[in-house]
Amino acid sequence: MRFLNGQQPTTDLTYDDVFLAPARSGVESRFDVDLSTDDGSGTTLPIVVANMTAVAGRRMAETIARRGGLVVLPQDVAPEAVAEIVSWVKSRHTVWDTPLVLHEGDAVADALNLLPKRAHGAVVIVDDADRPLGTVDEQSCTGVDRFARLGEVADHEPVTLPLDTKPREVFEKLHQQGRGVALATDDDGVLAGIMTRRGALRSEIYTPAVDPSGRLRVAAAVGVSGDVAGKASALLEAGVDMLVADTAHGHQEKMISALRAIRSISPSVPVVAGNVVTAEGVRDLAEAGADVIKVGVGPGAMCTTRMMTGVGRPQFSAVAECAETARELGKRIWADGGVRHPRDVALALAAGASSVMVGSWFAGTYESPGDMQRDEHGNAYKESFGMASKRAVTARTRSDSGFDQARKALFEEGISSSRMKLDPTAPGVEDLLDRISSGLRSSCTYAGARSLAEYHERALVGIQSAAGFAEGRPLPAGW
Repeated sequence: MRFLNGQQPTTDLTYDDVFLAPARSGVESRFDVDLSTDDGSGTTLPIVVANMTAVAGRRMAETIARRGGLVVLPQDVAPEAVAEIVSWVKSRHTVWDTPLVLHEGDAVADALNLLPKRAHGAVVIVDDADRPLGTVDEQSCTGVDRFARLGEVADHEPVTLPLDTKPREVFEKLHQQGRGVALATDDDGVLAGIMTRRGALRSEIYTPAVDPSGRLRVAAAVGVSGDVAGKASALLEAGVDMLVADTAHGHQEKMISALRAIRSISPSVPVVAGNVVTAEGVRDLAEAGADVIKVGVGPGAMCTTRMMTGVGRPQFSAVAECAETARELGKRIWADGGVRHPRDVALALAAGASSVMVGSWFAGTYESPGDMQRDEHGNAYKESFGMASKRAVTARTRSDSGFDQARKALFEEGISSSRMKLDPTAPGVEDLLDRISSGLRSSCTYAGARSLAEYHERALVGIQSAAGFAEGRPLPAGW
């Protein structure tokens, strides 16, 4: 990365303060760009879903990994629950999505409650042997008594194909018949997956993030207090593909001790640690055993750290400095926080990040763990909250005494409840991945880069005023 016309920043910069200038390019198509990462995560898309309780769960982990990214499960999840989630994610198909399943005798209300859990928009009706009998979508439930049986409203002639059918063939079959979803069955006729037309297209564009055994990847976080080595060992035994030592203030002695404890058990997977915002922080965590360092203090949508404490650093400058130091040490960084638009992902990677962590932006999707709710205007939303907020702290300290819980509650930071509306045009996390991937691939073509390493090397960054940022915003309603 270099600055346009030799500009040298006189202040630290946020993503809004900078832009990318186009350069001479020989990259003819965005599909010529390889978005694989070099941080040991095994991901083919540089997106990591943050370890937030309101964002990272099994549905998110499965979906993100199938499109090439990675989810970090929160440290608040009990080790036995993590083991169950990891096992479940790794048993999912790498191409076909997991169907929502009910029986003919179940009520329409049951289907309506399940439909918002997945973006494919259908519930599959199966018999007692899990063989598909039909499908039900929102349209087939419209105007129907909520206590009616699903067998009465189901489409009993679903498109059913063998599990090894290629995505392109699935798309052609659905396109020819004008249908929305196809079902996959194994050799015994048992339901094994579901795919939409858009899902078939995505399967030809994205490459899943898989482990050496060909199973979907998933990571998990561990805190810096208590028996860190024991917790890390349990996560490794569960089969996680990366360990993330996580705390808001990563440049502290407890983190150094935690990293040394993790290294003492000789983990066979990469170790991530953070968060820091300085070159010195990167050096100390790298020396203590981190392979990847998380960068970002205060830029997150649910974080009040900067307003409460004055501590933090504008994210673009933090990423640029920390990435340069990490690469000198043979390490990598993840840019954590402050991502609100696809351009922010592109800028973080241009600054040298290997991957970009996204949190609250993904909370308002079908795949996040929260339940769908409606506001007073009927708009769908899910709740998000910061991991240092009262809500998160209460959950994390539930085994403490009442006095200790009350004392810790006096000093929580972060927002305990925020409504993250579902965008009607992009309600699924894959819709957001499409936007990010499209923007990033195009940005690489503007820079003349066929890989993320080339992109970082060739990126030409300029500094802009607030008016410059405003000028770049679209005005769909005119002015």
